Amino acid sequence: MERYLEGRTAIVTGGMRGIGRSIAHRLHQRGARIAVWDYDTKGWDEAGEPFEPALIHRVDVSSHAMVEEAFAATLRTLGQVDILINNAGINGPVTPSWDYPVDAWEKVIGIDLNGVFYCCRAAIPHMRARKYGRIVNVASMAGKDGVQFISAYSAAKGGVIAFTKAAAKELAQDGVLINCVAPAMVETDLLQQMSEEHIRASKAKIPMGRFLQVEEVAAMVSWIAGPECSFTTGFVFDLSGGRATY
Repeated sequence: MERYLEGRTAIVTGGMRGIGRSIAHRLHQRGARIAVWDYDTKGWDEAGEPFEPALIHRVDVSSHAMVEEAFAATLRTLGQVDILINNAGINGPVTPSWDYPVDAWEKVIGIDLNGVFYCCRAAIPHMRARKYGRIVNVASMAGKDGVQFISAYSAAKGGVIAFTKAAAKELAQDGVLINCVAPAMVETDLLQQMSEEHIRASKAKIPMGRFLQVEEVAAMVSWIAGPECSFTTGFVFDLSGGRATY
């Protein structure tokens, strides 16, 4: 596998499992040193991964203070950050918007949207100073379509898309590119948070008739973070199996 990220250092939030773990693995295969940030940092050894991250740091991305501390610790340990993958996220309850618990709403927005902002806010000054950076934010098709019964998740991911576009314009002449991916439903542990009815309805929207695999997300993210993606910023790369209409 071509190691086009040799010499680069990448932070992957939510990197201990699921999509984030697959992205971390793929970026490592491409040559990058990996800093994994996650709220639960137990269990890497048990998974038998063929590589060890250069750093595993416990972070609650909904805490601005913890993100700032984690970024400082990453710089102390690894010296630089070239790539930031904002993947950490939760689905939240599956319930009508008028019944949506306020505390659950705040938690979903805090992790899925505020966390992206906090991590970008920490990394961008460093990247601008070095005149190089690649940021990939993991959004969702729910952020484009709005999906019934997951209004907080839809709102947060829609916010991630809009934030990505706004920040990309600000950074366009600084050597820092920021894009996002919008996956359809992915086969991960997050499915355990959803009802069978919601899972069936989500699968029915995908013309390919199957769920997205974590390896497919990782392959797309790896390319966006690499040198061949050089003139695209503020863009949403769909991984929809034909679901996307715009």
